[in-house]
Amino acid sequence: MLTPDGPKVLEYNARFGDPEAQVVLPRLKSDLVDICEACIDGTLTPEMVEWEDNAAVCVVLASGGYPVSYAKGYPIQGLHAFDGEPDMMIYHAGTAFAPDGTIVTSGGRVLGVVALGDDLDQAIAKAYAHVDEVSFKDAFYRHDIGRK
Repeated sequence: MLTPDGPKVLEYNARFGDPEAQVVLPRLKSDLVDICEACIDGTLTPEMVEWEDNAAVCVVLASGGYPVSYAKGYPIQGLHAFDGEPDMMIYHAGTAFAPDGTIVTSGGRVLGVVALGDDLDQAIAKAYAHVDEVSFKDAFYRHDIGRK
């Protein structure tokens, strides 16, 4: 959280499925496996962790009623909308395969739409320009991600 005294940590998220990780990991230049192995071995140094000089934004598409109560099983359209776009990606969080092989909603936080940009403003613009390319019944998302 940005405050007048600078950034403040509200919580630590260690799961790779969290939206916080979904914006951090695409910016990592170093090999994550090498970093993990160095952590295990006790040999990790700051020089081993390199980051891209860019920004990332993750807009979560959630199911209507989330976080309290939401329906499941809605087909998801547009999952291939970002194929071939290296600065855009979709993370599956609350999705499943239906018996016919289609991908459907199965959780409250369904998808994370991630955009990379040269700076935060560019990443925000890309994310929100593309978030509506993916859809499912009763989908919603916040409109303030990355903004003060």
